[in-house]
Amino acid sequence: QAFGENQWNCQYCLNGHSSAIFCVLLNNTDDMIISGSYDKKIKFWMKQNQWLCQQTISDHSETIYSLSLNEQQNKLISCSKDSQIFIISKLDKLWSVTQKIKVDQYGQRLCFINDNLFAFQPFCKEELYIYEMDTNSKQFRKFKEYKVKCSFERCCCLFQQQYLKSKSLLVNKNGNFVNVMRIKDNGDFVTQQSIEFNSIIIYGQLSEDGEYLITYDEGSKEIQIRKYQEF
Repeated sequence: QAFGENQWNCQYCLNGHSSAIFCVLLNNTDDMIISGSYDKKIKFWMKQNQWLCQQTISDHSETIYSLSLNEQQNKLISCSKDSQIFIISKLDKLWSVTQKIKVDQYGQRLCFINDNLFAFQPFCKEELYIYEMDTNSKQFRKFKEYKVKCSFERCCCLFQQQYLKSKSLLVNKNGNFVNVMRIKDNGDFVTQQSIEFNSIIIYGQLSEDGEYLITYDEGSKEIQIRKYQEF
């Protein structure tokens, strides 16, 4: 919470995980936090009079690297070092694992594009996988792969994949590259820019209006700001 001029005050400490937390989400109404951890657990924290852990999902058998909520906020996807993607659906007031997708290579990044589509980046592979919901079975299946750049066999997980609907842009770190992809009107993904760094330790985020991409990388030890330009 903002406290005084340019100061922030810690209101709550949420204790529940037994190890490092790698991904945190806040829902659209700011009353639910979802966290994923090295302890292999996903926790759902609800704001009532205070923040309380409402539910824990322990189905993953390895570290949880990434989480994403869909637009309707009723489906959560997760990826883990156990080489599985989970589809977790909200049923009444509880969340349940409704689909487990086994992948050939675990990944550290995924995100919803819309309610029926999500992107998944296998660890340091030069392909991005796109999953789509089957209209009959309501199950997600991989239906496309796109080439993306990566010249390292190592990566750092702390740069979440990000999709910006207003500009149809997907920002996807892969090894020492940050690949910026545009989704065309026909649904195809095209790489708009691949930014190469001299390190795999890169952190970054698109601004909410998509006008700026801000990054920090261990190679340059610089905070770099790039402005979006339409061609």
